[in-house]
Amino acid sequence: MVDAPSPGGLLVAGKTITRGWANYFKHAVAKHVFDRLDAFVWWRLIRMLRERHRWSWGDVRRRFTTPTGKWRPISADGIELFRIASVTITRYRYRASAIPNPWQSANPV
Repeated sequence: MVDAPSPGGLLVAGKTITRGWANYFKHAVAKHVFDRLDAFVWWRLIRMLRERHRWSWGDVRRRFTTPTGKWRPISADGIELFRIASVTITRYRYRASAIPNPWQSANPV
């Protein structure tokens, strides 16, 4: 029988994978994809916790919300879920004529 991975181990593995994806794709138009991926990961973790601990939705809300109703981040063993939607998208700036030309011009001056 195989033991289930610890929640802290899952968060570390997920954090390294999503941080790598975010650093690779942060120069593309990926904000919508990051938002969707963030929601997907959050729901998968909540579903895993509900099955593992036999929690109802009320138990999840009781554990992961503050008294004012704000959601707390999912964390285990001091490791917090990395929110990929928080990565800022930085597009390359327009460089125009600053890009070097690899070919020599026909009429060198």
